[in-house]
Amino acid sequence: MAKKGTSGLRSLLPGWWQLTHYQWRWLRRDSLAGVTVAAYLIPQCMAYGELAGVESVAGLWAILPAMLIYALFGSSLQLSLGPESTTAVMTAVAIAPFAAEGEYDAASWAAVLALFVGLVYLIAYIARLGFLADLLSKPVLVGYMAGVALIMIIGQLGKVSGIPIQAESLVGEVRDFIAHLNQLHTPTFGLATLVLVFLFVVQSRFPRWPGPLIAVLLATAAVALFDLEQRGVKVVGTIPAGLPIPQLPNFSPQKISALLAAAVGIAIVGYSDNVLTARSFANRHGYQIDGNQELLALGIANLGTGLMQGFPISSSGSRTVIGDALGSKTQVFSLVAFGVVVIVLLFLRPVLALFPTAALGAIVIFAATRLIEWSEFKRLWRFRKTEWGVAVITTFGVLGTDILMGVAVAVGLSVIDLFARIARPHDAVLGKVPGMAGLHDIEDWPGAATWPGLVIYRYDAPLCFANAENFKQRVLSAIANETHPVHWFVLNTEAIINIDITAVDMLEELRLELANQGIMFGIARMKQDLYGQLQHTPFLTNIQPEYIFATLPTAVSAYTDQYPESSNPLDKPPI
Repeated sequence: MAKKGTSGLRSLLPGWWQLTHYQWRWLRRDSLAGVTVAAYLIPQCMAYGELAGVESVAGLWAILPAMLIYALFGSSLQLSLGPESTTAVMTAVAIAPFAAEGEYDAASWAAVLALFVGLVYLIAYIARLGFLADLLSKPVLVGYMAGVALIMIIGQLGKVSGIPIQAESLVGEVRDFIAHLNQLHTPTFGLATLVLVFLFVVQSRFPRWPGPLIAVLLATAAVALFDLEQRGVKVVGTIPAGLPIPQLPNFSPQKISALLAAAVGIAIVGYSDNVLTARSFANRHGYQIDGNQELLALGIANLGTGLMQGFPISSSGSRTVIGDALGSKTQVFSLVAFGVVVIVLLFLRPVLALFPTAALGAIVIFAATRLIEWSEFKRLWRFRKTEWGVAVITTFGVLGTDILMGVAVAVGLSVIDLFARIARPHDAVLGKVPGMAGLHDIEDWPGAATWPGLVIYRYDAPLCFANAENFKQRVLSAIANETHPVHWFVLNTEAIINIDITAVDMLEELRLELANQGIMFGIARMKQDLYGQLQHTPFLTNIQPEYIFATLPTAVSAYTDQYPESSNPLDKPPI
């Protein structure tokens, strides 16, 4: 019983189990990683607060419950949970219409949205829907993140230039920026440019340094030294004393349906990013990620963030990379980072208040450039042009619609891409290749030959309503292309792992059509699962047992026994 209880606790609270089995020799590395990650995240999360359309300090409020909760409930040892760019910009887009109405401020709507995102995650956890993240294929994620990055960059043009931008659409923002270039605020733009250049230099030459913190401290020093605030450079300003008190935010119940739609979109993207990041580091360190446990951790963390007046959160790839590079072993590094952030909020608020918003905008642009994976676009182009096209279409889909609609575009493209592969899969007529064992696609090998009168056909997908007619037409075409009268048609079912009733009816129609032409229908390599589905159907009942073959060689042997003149396909001219 004790073992069962311990196992249950470890399953529900994997982080707690890690803490109770902590090896103190890890503490030095976890502490170093935690302090460095905290130094990185303080300016980064403040920048993401502004990106989300709320006060910059809300970014720090949002990370406090995230780090504590994930340290207990998360299944990744390296992942850093908290504010990140994608969910921040999606939050800004989602709450902007409600905040504009003026009934409640943006901070209240952002907190409510975090609560709703948390509820979506918890419902998904109860329903065990962790597999839904797989709907976002690699090309879609690459294209989606590129679109988000461009939205982030365009959204910061006003902050880094000092140009007043009133437009709300992306095209409008770019148009306003270009039209008002004569109003460029030189000190603001110069400061942002220097910060951005500094960040790229640090990234390339000193990747383990807390570049954003150093950059923003230098920018703050520059503001004080050259009196830039008096020259129009904006700073963060007064930060509320102490820590936020947990409370339910105010909102209008009439807006629930719109908020829930936004919450679902944010949850899908946040979870996908979370699981992909967690899995990559788990593979690197040799342990497993529990997808449903991640839903639980994200759900509770977002609820905590909402109660602490934050905004929706997910994982941060950049902070995770930094912690891992410094040797983080467990989520103790997140607890150390938590302690550092609390100390800063309690005792260093005057320093945070002097952070120039232009520097925070430059940090957002820097983060955005790292989301555009040019190398992945090139790799997709080399691998398959259609997958590159999906990535590009997703990017323009995100840019051409609002970002939440971009989520739907991304998921829809993933499903369409999968559907297209199933509906029009690869197929093959199999034959003998000189000097090579086994049977192979005759289209792939010069000199390949089939047995006269025998068509062995493979269809590389499950059979369902989407491809049933396509299957039938391609079979009939393969038979029609034979130069010799066909006596047998043998379906190699090794790739057909599932079938629906539409496809079953089609197979029986095809069997009857071939029988009317004097062609015997046979089956080879049928898996037990497929046999179970076909067992009581007229199609399988009408196929004589001697025409159901365990292997392709037995099918060939049976055919050549009946038609000895076809015993060696390589004796006839090659296909």
